[in-house]
Amino acid sequence: MHHPQLPLSARAARMAVVGAIAALSLASCSAAVDVTAAKDAANPACAPMMVALPDAIGDSKLRKTNSQATAAWGDPSLVILRCGVNVPGPTTDRCVTVNGVDWVIKEGEPAWTLTTYGREPATEIVMDPDKISSATVLADLAAAAGKIPSTRNCVGQEDLQNLPKSQ
Repeated sequence: MHHPQLPLSARAARMAVVGAIAALSLASCSAAVDVTAAKDAANPACAPMMVALPDAIGDSKLRKTNSQATAAWGDPSLVILRCGVNVPGPTTDRCVTVNGVDWVIKEGEPAWTLTTYGREPATEIVMDPDKISSATVLADLAAAAGKIPSTRNCVGQEDLQNLPKSQ
């Protein structure tokens, strides 16, 4: 049986469409980042923050993850975020405020863990300060993290010294 041949331009266009479909299907199959969900990941208060996450932190692009209320940026992942972690209580660990969001910082080797303070559920970020600046990470995530309302703030030594003395 004889098959009529398409003109060269039609064949090229058809091959381009087939190639684009193959590329899209391969891109959608890229492996998701394996992140363990936090205990309270299903908390509905995580949702407004998750939809407000930035598409990039510094030069690191947002990637897909395999767990609810998690996110990752960079390839390999430089920043991992989990919403629904245990809410930190009063602590002597360093606490910083960036764009209205308080973060408790635990410096590890090599990764640091930064956890929102005074927000429930709490959000945790794990990052390596040798590969990406913590200032960049916290500044780029402040608007999203601020979607979870604050009920408490960090206090420092100077705040404690200025408290009224009890009678």
